[in-house]
Parts: sequence; C-alpha cells; structure tokens
Amino acid sequence: MHFTIHDTPGVIHLIRGLSWLILKLSGWKVINVAPATGSYLIIAAPHTSNWDFPLGIAMAFHLQLHVYFIGKHTLFKGPMGPFMRWLGGIPLDRKASQNFVDASIETFSTHPNLVMAIAPEGTRSSVLRWKTGFYHMAKGAQIPIGLAYFDFSTKVGGIGKMLDTSDDMDADMLAIADFYRTKVGKVPANYNPDITGATVKRKP
Repeated sequence: MHFTIHDTPGVIHLIRGLSWLILKLSGWKVINVAPATGSYLIIAAPHTSNWDFPLGIAMAFHLQLHVYFIGKHTLFKGPMGPFMRWLGGIPLDRKASQNFVDASIETFSTHPNLVMAIAPEGTRSSVLRWKTGFYHMAKGAQIPIGLAYFDFSTKVGGIGKMLDTSDDMDADMLAIADFYRTKVGKVPANYNPDITGATVKRKP
C-alpha cells in the first residue's frame, strides 16, 4: 500500500495528540472492540454530514488505527489528490465498482494486517438502500466487518461491533441494520435505517 501519514514520524504523533484533545474538548467518547491484529473492513454510518469525515479521521488517529479509507474518486482530483492519498485515501469509481471489489479482495489477500474503511451509504444524503460492495469485499476476502458509528445523541462513537459474514447475506444485512438503527447522525433526516431497501417483516 502507498505511503501515508501513519508512516510519517513526528507528524503522526502530533496528529494523534491533537485528535485526542479535539475529541476530549468536544465531549466525544470513543470505543473500539476491533482486534489488535489481523485484517478487517470498517464500515461507518450514519453518514449524514460533512463533519463525519473529520470526526472519523480523528477517532481513527486517537485509536492509533492505521486505516486506509475509500472515498469517491472525485475527491482525489486536482491538488487535493496527493493530500487525500497521504491521509490514507483510496479512490473509488462507482462505475467500476465491481472491479474495485475484486481488486480489494486481492489486496487483502496479500496484506495480512490491512484495515480499510468505507461509508456504505455512498453519500451523506438519505438513500433507499446501501451499496453492498463492502459486504462482497469482506465475504470474498474472508475478513470480519467492523461496525463503526457516530451517535450524535450520546456523543459516543468508534467501532462498536465485529461481524463475521455468513452464508446468509440477508440475515447479515439485517444484523447490521439492527446495530445502526439506534444510532443518530448529525442530520437524522439524512439517514434511512432500512438499509436493504425493503421492509423486513419480523416474527412477533
């Protein structure tokens, strides 16, 4: 993988300290149930505001996670491109998302302690359903999914649950939906808790 801020001595220690201070002063509590070693894919939700990105970055630095994040390819155009890559960014072109999934699976197979993060909603606006590329990435790479969140109602965030994919994608997606159902984004109206795009009837 490419050189990032995590590989920059001095700077990374300063940023970690600054991230801790910002989170402390703003009243955020950060939790992490992810394993100390091994590869996994982080998904972050609810994604409802531009503030989610810097908040997520601050939490990752505070937890000393060497995370590569996946973002829209348009964010990497122009002079901001090198900076976004230095932060650990990996551009995603939705038009070639299937190839990106395959490439990600291959990358995980050759990097035993790789952590990637992605916002499955793909936008900070409300969506009918989540993009499922993240699930196929984790399933294909045989790695767990770390459920990261920002709950603005309690000011608690971080990685709250690890999920191993099964042979039942619908059940796994329902479990993910249930985890995020109680989480409140900065702009609640921008989040649709029915991430599969269809109301699931449950047994009483």
